[in-house]
Amino acid sequence: MAVDVAVLDRNVRSMAAAAGQRGLALRPHAKTHKTVEIARRQIEHGAAGLTVATVAEAEAFADGGIEDLFIAYPVWPSPARARRLRALADRVALRVGVDSAESAQALARSVGPLDVMVEVDSGQHRSGVRPSDAKALAADAERAGHRVSGIFTFPGHGYGPGLQHQAARDEATALLEADPQAPVRSGGSTPTAAFAEAGPLTEMRPGVYVFGDAQQVELGTCTWDDVALTVAATVVSRRGDRAIVDAGSKILGADRLAWATGFGRLPDHPDARIVALSEHHATIEFPGGAVPARGDRLRVAPNHVCATVNLTDELVVVEAGREIDRWRVAARGANT
Repeated sequence: MAVDVAVLDRNVRSMAAAAGQRGLALRPHAKTHKTVEIARRQIEHGAAGLTVATVAEAEAFADGGIEDLFIAYPVWPSPARARRLRALADRVALRVGVDSAESAQALARSVGPLDVMVEVDSGQHRSGVRPSDAKALAADAERAGHRVSGIFTFPGHGYGPGLQHQAARDEATALLEADPQAPVRSGGSTPTAAFAEAGPLTEMRPGVYVFGDAQQVELGTCTWDDVALTVAATVVSRRGDRAIVDAGSKILGADRLAWATGFGRLPDHPDARIVALSEHHATIEFPGGAVPARGDRLRVAPNHVCATVNLTDELVVVEAGREIDRWRVAARGANT
């Protein structure tokens, strides 16, 4: 996987500037890049800290020197995970998500007092409490001994054509209903970042923006010029208007939402479509018959870059088309 460092740095600067102009703290979600070097770039450009999805991701970034971490997930503390959370809380400024009194109490019993954030469901209907129940849960968490730092949500229902603005409105409404006085009101995603407003939010947590991907292009969140990470694939076979390349689901990932036009896209061939994906093959249709030759190298933008990055050990960093470095994907497989 190749990362164009100039595009990456431009994306990092642009989101940092957008957050600053709106008076919002930026706490990027690092599950996208899983890479310490990119995390440091985000912090250098003003990020308040990082968001992660798992305890293992938090450990990887703490090992890399990141000192302010939010696990935006309703963590349930198994005995082993509780020991790791205790160790993390001794090393970094740590916040943990909760969405039930039971999880708050379990964390207090097994880990001890923590800084917690109450998760609110703003419309995706995944985890999180109803906005009207947020204050009661915050009180339960405080009774268990925790310090409640605020509330958070994820407007994941914005991942669909034309849904971003409404999802951002739903997010703002949910956070204000839950607790308009909460010290931290955290939300946001890459699709909804353009609509995030200070007032309902004090902090936003986009992740995909650092790299972009085919989904974001098709949603209109970014352009091909903003896509920093692509998979280098070689044409190994061709027939008619189709080429087969050596990048299948084991490198691109298998994500394809119902509205996506293929299993990834080719930035240099925007009319081409990946119409089939096997473990080690991608079948690409080229309208008009201008099919690349066997041996040609093609850049493929995955549909969901977060899943793609988790499939590789390192990122090849390029500048002006030349390799200048390699970065280890430090949190690869950090799923616990």
